[in-house]
Amino acid sequence: MDVSAAHRPRTAPSPDDSSARIAEALAAQLDELETHGAYDVDQTMPRVVALEEAAAAAGAETVLWRARLLRADLLDRRSVLADAVKLMWQAEAWAADNDCRPLLARAHMLLARTHLTMGDLSANLDHMIQAVDALDEGTKPALHISYLVKLADAYADTGSMPEARERYEQAERAAIALGEVSCRTMALNNYAYKECTLGDAHRAQAVLERLREVSVACGWELDSSELDTFAHVQLRLGDYDAAEQMARQALARYATEKEECDAEAEILQTLATAQRCRGDLAAAQATLDQSRKLCETHGFRLLTVRALYEQSQLYAAARDFERAYTTLHEYHLAEKELHCRQREAQARNRQAVFEVKEARRQAETFREQARHDPLTGLKNRRAVDERLPALLAQARADGTGVAVALLDLDHFKRVNDLRSHGTGDRVLVAVAELLEGMRTGPSGFVARLGGEEFLIAMTGTDLAGAAFRLEDLRRTVADHPWGQITGGLPVTVSVGVTAATADCTPATVLARADEALYAAKDAGRNRVCIDPRGQLADRA
Repeated sequence: MDVSAAHRPRTAPSPDDSSARIAEALAAQLDELETHGAYDVDQTMPRVVALEEAAAAAGAETVLWRARLLRADLLDRRSVLADAVKLMWQAEAWAADNDCRPLLARAHMLLARTHLTMGDLSANLDHMIQAVDALDEGTKPALHISYLVKLADAYADTGSMPEARERYEQAERAAIALGEVSCRTMALNNYAYKECTLGDAHRAQAVLERLREVSVACGWELDSSELDTFAHVQLRLGDYDAAEQMARQALARYATEKEECDAEAEILQTLATAQRCRGDLAAAQATLDQSRKLCETHGFRLLTVRALYEQSQLYAAARDFERAYTTLHEYHLAEKELHCRQREAQARNRQAVFEVKEARRQAETFREQARHDPLTGLKNRRAVDERLPALLAQARADGTGVAVALLDLDHFKRVNDLRSHGTGDRVLVAVAELLEGMRTGPSGFVARLGGEEFLIAMTGTDLAGAAFRLEDLRRTVADHPWGQITGGLPVTVSVGVTAATADCTPATVLARADEALYAAKDAGRNRVCIDPRGQLADRA
């Protein structure tokens, strides 16, 4: 897709920039879009796609997955749920594999939101618990508070108000310690709203009094969401004049904010209910019509269903019972359809989860296969290249002894030439089985490097101890009943072994073991030779 210059990342990669600087510049743009980009999905989406492309070109993998996760967020807001959920699960898998805790936390937070949209409240709670657990010491305090509030909301949605209250109080204490008024008012607002929703209007009012005190003391102007919560609580308490006043203030405040338009539709429904309860049915109908128009324009399904219920109550208040009954019937049908849609979305989500997990499982299988020799099942050269450097680094860090040996089958070509390559393969498999029976230590391993050459890495032993084990192995190979496989041809091995020293690299340790191996061959084969430099290292 062609992206206009206005939508391209403001810091374009250049050949002179370092990868780190490019990644930092792209990450800064993502910070802004994650905070404010959701308010205009159509404007934000091209910028996110461009950031993805720039991050991929720069090889900035963490930034790339952040951009993909933000794209998933935007797709979810466009109600493209299946694609959004699949991307979220892919991001979650990458973050888990790469121990990227901030990305993991955000992925679980977004998955929680999608499950809430689908009506799966237990899954919403499960993902929010995982999101909070994924936060680390580097998490910005305000973000941590935001996640705590979302976790409290999730507990409340499942009816677990004692657990929810604990998290709301924890979030408020953290906000007080931080001195962040907006975080504190957010926690108190959500706390009051959930108390009201679950039927305890008096407890909700007490929480709102705390919110009002904070607002006055700090000179904090309540936002539209907070004013709407005041209106809801007043409705529950039966003070309809106060409820209408608060709802009107919420609408006025909304006009000055950069909020999503579903907030306006919801506030209008609150106002319509207050007007109906006051007996101003004409005003209530006009207000509800505005809300329904917004819902129809933007596809707010849940609010559309709620509007039908409020419409039925309006007809009943006007004593138009026939239309009230008809509309209430429409409401129940719409609610049933909404639940069906949610169940279908849950099924698509399960399919997306299965596809991502299956792809992940296959990728793990392929990765494992790529690091193992298909004939013997031992680790291969690629696995050695990955594991040996880490083994040597660990040895330097904690002083663990590491011995590395190269083993080669003597006159193996003769087996292939006089018998067959199939016989040679059976010999290699049998030798591999004998090697696997060796004691290599807690993090040691054996590998086939190619052909008839093998590597043995032993930990927790000095060179002398390793030599004794290898001599036992040499005898075991020589004494093995090879006649059943080779028809009388003997099979023996030559081994060269060295001990890793502090200055050893994988290349130097393999070169030393290789020199010792050739010394064993030059001395007549079927023997173990020790690298003299390794002996010096042992004595040191």
